[in-house]
This record gives sequence, C-alpha cells and structure tokens, in this order.
Amino acid sequence: MFLKKVDGLRAVKLPDGTVLTRADLPPTDTRRWVASRKATVVRAVVYGLLGQTEALAMYDISQEEFASWLQSMQLKGVNGLKITQLQQLRGEHR
Repeated sequence: MFLKKVDGLRAVKLPDGTVLTRADLPPTDTRRWVASRKATVVRAVVYGLLGQTEALAMYDISQEEFASWLQSMQLKGVNGLKITQLQQLRGEHR
C-alpha cells in the first residue's frame, strides 16, 4: 500500500480520544454540506490537520462561511451547524 505525499499531519487526536485523519475529510467536490461534514472540516482546522487557508481552497468556501461554522460549533456544537440552527442564529427563522 502506498500513501499519498501530503504536507502537514496525516492524523490528529481529538480531545475525546478519537483520531481524525485526512481520509475522514469530506470529498473535495462536496456540494451538500450537512452538519457532520461541516463539523469534520471545522475540527480538522481547529486541531491542526488542515490549515484554514487550505480548507477554504480545498472546499471552495468563503472565510465568512467558515467563520460562521466555527462560531456555530463553539456555541451549540454539531447541532449548531444544522441549517435550522444557523437560520435562528442569523434571525432568519420565521
């Protein structure tokens, strides 16, 4: 088995003891961003698996969008990344 050469870490250990690897990241062509995929990208950046600039380019997301994911995750965890929670945080919920 051959491992692809990557700059940086291949895996990081999260505070809960689980290990996050580059193989756990969503595909780079992801267009449907469910809460669990957003959380994986946020964790990858927060714990050093990916740099923020690398993640933004890799997934074609804006700095503002990533910042909103990070804030939502800090406030309410993975549930904060669900679209209904994001709408409520932004005051868009009817």
